[in-house]
Amino acid sequence: MALKSRTIKLDKKLTVRAIGDALPGAHYQRCPQCDMLFTLPVLKPHQNAWCPRCDAKIRDGRDWSLTRLAAMAFAMLLLMPFAYSEPLLRLYLLGTRIDANVLQGIWQMTRQGDTLTAAMVLFCAVGAPVTLVGSIAYLWFGNILGMNLRPVLLMLERLREWVMLDIYLVGIGVASIKVKEYAFMQPGPGLFAFVILVILSVLTLIHLNVEQLWERYYPQRPARRAQEGLEVCLGCHYTGLADSRGRCRRCHIPLRHRRRHSLQKSWAALIASLIFLIPANLLPISVIYINGARQEDTIMSGIMSLASSNIAVAAVVFIASILVPFTKVLVLLTLLISIHFKCQQGLRTRILLLRFVTWIGRWSMLDLFVIALTMSLVNRDQLLAFTMGPAAFYFGAAVILTILAVEWLDSRLLWDAHESGNARFDD
Repeated sequence: MALKSRTIKLDKKLTVRAIGDALPGAHYQRCPQCDMLFTLPVLKPHQNAWCPRCDAKIRDGRDWSLTRLAAMAFAMLLLMPFAYSEPLLRLYLLGTRIDANVLQGIWQMTRQGDTLTAAMVLFCAVGAPVTLVGSIAYLWFGNILGMNLRPVLLMLERLREWVMLDIYLVGIGVASIKVKEYAFMQPGPGLFAFVILVILSVLTLIHLNVEQLWERYYPQRPARRAQEGLEVCLGCHYTGLADSRGRCRRCHIPLRHRRRHSLQKSWAALIASLIFLIPANLLPISVIYINGARQEDTIMSGIMSLASSNIAVAAVVFIASILVPFTKVLVLLTLLISIHFKCQQGLRTRILLLRFVTWIGRWSMLDLFVIALTMSLVNRDQLLAFTMGPAAFYFGAAVILTILAVEWLDSRLLWDAHESGNARFDD
């Protein structure tokens, strides 16, 4: 197999030859984002490595022991009852105190009849963080008892973008600014617990190195020769040959050359999100009653109303609710079309755009979090009442679908299309 000599970047400005010179202890690795095969040298602890072609991070030196992760999970578990059930904000309206917490807002959505929208908020704000804590606890006890850790390790890698406690914290700030125009507001006792919970969850996700957990609990012999058939597993990022059943030798999921039906699923999710974004922006997303007078707000009119009191917060909501969803749709549309037409120009730009929308897409859930919290602050039986409009479901569905469309898109197809276009041009 003829392989070109490449370089692989390491931290502290250390550079080695990826293929060519013999390196003691080096093994072959495929990049999960561009499928390039190169040799990876033995890395020191806390040393990072990037792909020499697409600059994707191949090895992350940040690593907390499972004991430390379990301690963080235990602390999060102790905080969750207070962060979710104790009041985050307290509203004083005509001498009456109204408390708002996470679970109450979700319950108000359910009582209004929009169970699906409530389920979206419940999963991102409560379900995913609880699953993160439960998964780390399972790893801790499962390792001691000799249980199968593979399903949990596979789930942890996909769970990162669905834990949205940090976005909910921003939503608390936006909701307090919106409601303080109508009544006096104070922070509740649960807000301190929620802030600590957010900090612990962010630190846990930063230092949760699933790749090193795989290597620690399911070590496999690395590939020392550039053999035909070496594939990288997208589940655990192990590079090797398939077993007798066509599975990855480490995580036991089917080992495929490319993600199955990647383009079809991404197109389906993108088209569905486009359809949902139309009513999401045309229909009212919130309805507020002030002394019996009904006032409906679409996403844009709500942003304009918020801008009259706080331009900075209105800008944050505009970016999260308008700019990010439509940017994701345009970027995904561009990427999918470029794959179909085998575009040769701007490959690096398209890769950077894909990584950008992967990182920023989750922030579009901010609007739903603000609605859920505001509904728990202002009840229908008050002189000031707030309910959810029909656009909330369409907006939430569009956000979820765009996240899935990005997740289902195999970035290696961009490189395949680029190389195929170059080959056709050379012919």
